[in-house]
Amino acid sequence: MRKLIINADDFGLHKTINSGIIKGFQGGIITSTSIMPTACDFDHAVNLALQNPHLGVGIHLTLVGETPVCSLKKVRSLITAQDQFFSKYPHFLWRFITQQIRLTEIKTEFSAQIEKVIQAGITLTHLDSHQHLHILPGIIDIVIELAKDYKIAAIRIPDEAYFFTGKFPFSYSRIIARNGLTLLARAARQKGREHGIQMPDHFFGMLAGGNLSEEYLLNIIKTLPSGTSEIMIHPGEDDGQLENQFCWNYNWQAELSAITSPHVTQSIQRNKVRLISFGEL
Repeated sequence: MRKLIINADDFGLHKTINSGIIKGFQGGIITSTSIMPTACDFDHAVNLALQNPHLGVGIHLTLVGETPVCSLKKVRSLITAQDQFFSKYPHFLWRFITQQIRLTEIKTEFSAQIEKVIQAGITLTHLDSHQHLHILPGIIDIVIELAKDYKIAAIRIPDEAYFFTGKFPFSYSRIIARNGLTLLARAARQKGREHGIQMPDHFFGMLAGGNLSEEYLLNIIKTLPSGTSEIMIHPGEDDGQLENQFCWNYNWQAELSAITSPHVTQSIQRNKVRLISFGEL
C-alpha cells in the first residue's frame, strides 16, 4: 500500500500562512504541519492547532531568520550582534563548517523550542527544521537524542531522489543543491535507522519547493513509489504580504490551490493512496 503525508511547513511564521494551512487541512489534503516556536505568530498557530486536534503537528526547529527561544547568553555562537539568528542559512553554514557554532548551544536552543511547544499543550508527532539544517552531521545526532528524550517518534528526512524532477523546470544549480542535501539526508537516515527513529520512506517537494503547483503535485502523486512518502508544501493566503516580508519567490497561494484542488483529491483516490500523518507511521 502507498501512504502519503502532506506536511505544511512554517506554521506560526505569519497569520496568512497559518490560515492557509488550516484551510488546506479542513478543505484539502494536508495531514500534518510543522510549527515554528521562534516565529512571531506562534501563539496564533497554537490556537488553531488546538482547535483542530486531528491535524498532526511537529516542530520546525529553527536556527536562522528568527529570534532564539532560550536566554541569549546561552546561545552566543548562534546569534548576531543584533541578538538574532543569522538571517540566511549560508552564513550559518559557513560558521558551522568553520567550527564557530557550538553544538551544545544548538542542543540548548532546540530543547527550549521543544519545551515551548509541549508547554503550549501540543502533542508532537515529529521533528524537522527550517532550511533542513537538522540533517547536518553533528546536528542530526542532537535531534535524534532529543527525539528519544522527548519520546517524539519520527523525524523528516529530506532525501528527494537524485534523478527526480516531476517535470518541474529546474536549474542545474538547484539540482546540485538538492542533491547535496539528499546526500546529507541519506547519511542522516542511516543514523535514524540505527536509533529506531520512524521516518517516511520517500520525500518530495524539494526541487519545486515554494512552487508546487497543482500540475507538479499531480505529477508526484501519479508516480508515488510503494511505502510511505512525505510531500513538503508551503501554503498561504496572501502572496503579496508574504513576498514583501520574506522575498523567497514562493507561490504560497498556488500551493494552497493545489492542495485544495478536487483534481488532486481525485488523483489520490484514483491511485489508491492513503493519507496519514507522522503520528501514524
